[in-house]
Amino acid sequence: MRPTRLRWLAALAAVAAAVGWGVVTVVDAYADASLPVPWTAPVVMLVLAVALALWARGTRARLARRPGTTPMDPLVAARSAALAMAASRTGALVAGFYVGVAVALLPSWGVAYVRERVVIALLTVLGAVLVVVAALWLEHVCRVPPDASDDENP
Repeated sequence: MRPTRLRWLAALAAVAAAVGWGVVTVVDAYADASLPVPWTAPVVMLVLAVALALWARGTRARLARRPGTTPMDPLVAARSAALAMAASRTGALVAGFYVGVAVALLPSWGVAYVRERVVIALLTVLGAVLVVVAALWLEHVCRVPPDASDDENP
């Protein structure tokens, strides 16, 4: 597995932002309703970010074989790295989507319920960015240090 590149996450977020903006525009134009932005979205993102950060912290301690921890099975470390990669991509998609939602709703800022939805969307973006940061940290913790024999044999 190759490490996650920030460029890839930015591209995912940009595409998701365009989709979010498009969804809000279409729903507002054709459904005679406004796209709901659930207040649970930022809470879920924050819980995921905290869980990933705690997982990374525990994984780092177990891989470093600190006293009081049990060594981590290599398969569990590989699964943790896969989880981290999936979480970083999911966080980028969620952040991008809600940026698009917030941008699409900004022209109606004067309406109270729209203002509330923009604030919730921006809080969701913040939570999703925290998910990406925690996931990248977990991925970094799970990296295997380069071996000297790897340099000799390409």
